[in-house]
Amino acid sequence: MTYCVAIKVDAGLIFCSDSRTNAGVDQVSTYSKMYQFGIEGDRQIVINSAGNLATTQSVIAKIRKDIKDGADVSLATVESIHDAADYVGEISIAIQEKHAQHNNNVSFEASFLLGGQIGLESPAVMLIYPQGNHITTSDQTPYLQIGESKYGKPILDRVLKPETGLDTAALCALVSMDSTMKSNLTVGPPIELMSYATNSGFMQHTVFAADNQYLHELTKSWDQLIVAAFLQLPPPPPQV
Repeated sequence: MTYCVAIKVDAGLIFCSDSRTNAGVDQVSTYSKMYQFGIEGDRQIVINSAGNLATTQSVIAKIRKDIKDGADVSLATVESIHDAADYVGEISIAIQEKHAQHNNNVSFEASFLLGGQIGLESPAVMLIYPQGNHITTSDQTPYLQIGESKYGKPILDRVLKPETGLDTAALCALVSMDSTMKSNLTVGPPIELMSYATNSGFMQHTVFAADNQYLHELTKSWDQLIVAAFLQLPPPPPQV
């Protein structure tokens, strides 16, 4: 399984993803699910992927080939994040249909989170569904998720607002990931975090390995604070 979250606040964008694709009894496989594409001074775009690994890797390979070959339409030429989402969605559909021709018994569906900033347009994040269509964030829901989303959702709903600072948004993404890993062993490190400040033109990329001390301290502190807060809640009313 996998878990990826993208956050859009006024201060910028945060992307967070795990790297686990298989967690069997005797085998754990890891692949990065975060990909960065950029042209200095012009655009910065990040893609997170979830779903069939053959599909997601083929989509990323096609995106890279179009950029390398100077194709008329690519992530180097699209004029908006909306157009970028349309472009990736079309590639995804084509690859899913191609794979399905040879095997109808396997789901080749894949989902993507795509976000960034192109030129002077406002930064944006899109969720691209397996069917190729997409949605974006809103003031009420300034984040999007793919993969194993339910465990990490509560902290996002409680904390995130458009005015949330970028560092707080990044911490929220990491706590969301930690909550997911706590409840689902198929989601696991390395954890990748990408941070983009609005109009900066620069993506800051951090990778947290399984033995990262900060991740261990974060998990320990979050566990302790949740228990402490729970113990301070008012007791339920007496039963009649």
